[in-house]
Amino acid sequence: MASESLKTLRMVVPGFKFFEDTLWHALEWMRMKVNGVCADMEAWQIVLLSAALLLLAQWLWEFFWCGEGGIAKLKKGTFRMARKIPYVKRQIAAEVSKTAHSMRQGFAKDLKPGMSFVRRLPTRGHSSAEVCALAEEYKSMDTVEINRGRASGTLYNGGEELTDLNARIYKMFAWTNPLHSEVFPDIRKMEAEVVKMCLTMFNGGPESCGTMTSGGTESIMLACKAFRDRAVNRGISRPEMVIPRSAHAAFEKACQTFNILARIVHADSITMKVDVRQMEKLINKNTCMLVGSAPDFPMGMIDPIEDIAKLGIKYDIPVHVDACLGGFLIAFMEKAGFPLPLFDFRIPGVSSISCDTHKYGFAPKGSSVILYANNELRRYQFYIITDWPGGIYATPTLGGSRPGAIIAACWATMMYFGEEGYIRSTADIINTTRYIRDSLREIPGLFVYGEPLVSVVTVGSLDFDIFRLKSGLEELGWNLNALQFPSSIHLCCTLLHTKPGIADEFISDVRRCTAKIMANPAEKASGMAAMYGMSQTIPDRSLVGELVMEFLDALYDTSYSASMSNGHTQ
Repeated sequence: MASESLKTLRMVVPGFKFFEDTLWHALEWMRMKVNGVCADMEAWQIVLLSAALLLLAQWLWEFFWCGEGGIAKLKKGTFRMARKIPYVKRQIAAEVSKTAHSMRQGFAKDLKPGMSFVRRLPTRGHSSAEVCALAEEYKSMDTVEINRGRASGTLYNGGEELTDLNARIYKMFAWTNPLHSEVFPDIRKMEAEVVKMCLTMFNGGPESCGTMTSGGTESIMLACKAFRDRAVNRGISRPEMVIPRSAHAAFEKACQTFNILARIVHADSITMKVDVRQMEKLINKNTCMLVGSAPDFPMGMIDPIEDIAKLGIKYDIPVHVDACLGGFLIAFMEKAGFPLPLFDFRIPGVSSISCDTHKYGFAPKGSSVILYANNELRRYQFYIITDWPGGIYATPTLGGSRPGAIIAACWATMMYFGEEGYIRSTADIINTTRYIRDSLREIPGLFVYGEPLVSVVTVGSLDFDIFRLKSGLEELGWNLNALQFPSSIHLCCTLLHTKPGIADEFISDVRRCTAKIMANPAEKASGMAAMYGMSQTIPDRSLVGELVMEFLDALYDTSYSASMSNGHTQ
């Protein structure tokens, strides 16, 4: 059969015979060279040389084709070597110290005149009135008018009536703890009902199940832990996950925590969705899970979940759908008149879904759910210690003690809104988002990434430094999210943005800022915006990490006071 095919090619394809002869001569030349090199070698030397060449080939493949690529690795390696030069090392240390001081000065500006930190317990306890007065003083430090919809995402406020309801519910269950389920059957019942209501929203089957968690990060990490343990149980010693670059950072946090290797897939440059063909190329015998977002945080795109699920079935790998951000929107969009591609348990191959009840579910912060297609998968999530002297210790999630009041308030919120309430809020948010999206597309100098369908609109510019727009909007009282790779900013619309006049005010301010910037488009951003843009050009991301560590340290620093904002330290 093969010989017949070759004969056909020789007759039909011009030059094929020449190509075939050239290839044959090249192979023959290589054979002779290899035989010549090995002629005087002993068998053990040939075996050793073969193994060394195989390892070298594998290293070259991983260096140039796996992860971030060979050129990026060469840049990073060169940068790290340069950092070891004493002069360069001193200069970098000086700049890091300067940046750290600048961060503390920035935090000092938040303090009111005369303010300082409480550094030890008061000798005499304060009265309730005194504590409330002090809390009011702290509250006055807030500068962004988040209740007026001036921030991207951040505050998912369900209204004053719901706030009052949650306050009453929290008071009723303030001291409950689901760790002691036999003592608090009320909280146990509420948690089970929250999970079941969410499973129904995502069309879970009769075997579907889940748990509540403290937030999206824990939900994601628990799914990663479950599928890591499933892989280990199947004999995989070095589990890997294949995730979109746009997937939430919590997945890489889980990799650091649970010793999983992340294989990163970049997005399609047009759709901004994960490239499923590239995802398949990264699947191997160690892959323990595949991930898709619905939608992702940076661009607000819904990955092709059905195509990812097909890979999951083909290779017998669990598929996780991260719906933490927009879960309480996409679950109701079809009923609100905005059809979407399938994304939930109706798709064969979808193994788990994470969804935050404390975002568009409007529950108080500190509540989320992780859902599984069946109980076999969920059991890998559990923590069970059977030999502790204190008794058999078992928890369904990362936490031991958990705040039952948050579970109760989440349950109360879902009962308060009901399906019709969520459909109405979804319609309002999606309509507002699309109005903003279409309006931003009409502003000269800006473009909108991809085709956002849910609540996030991400903009960039080919004409000017987009972080200048972020700075300009901050001066007008807006707080937007800065993004990188590519440089962009986004607005995550919430119920607050649906209030009369807010969307139009935002669009007007963007148009005004953009027109001002376009008058001198070549000018670069300054201040923190410039630093954010510059950080993307540093090949060694560990240096960026050092600056972020300084920021995290500064969050807990109590050594400064309001006077530091004027250049004076205390």
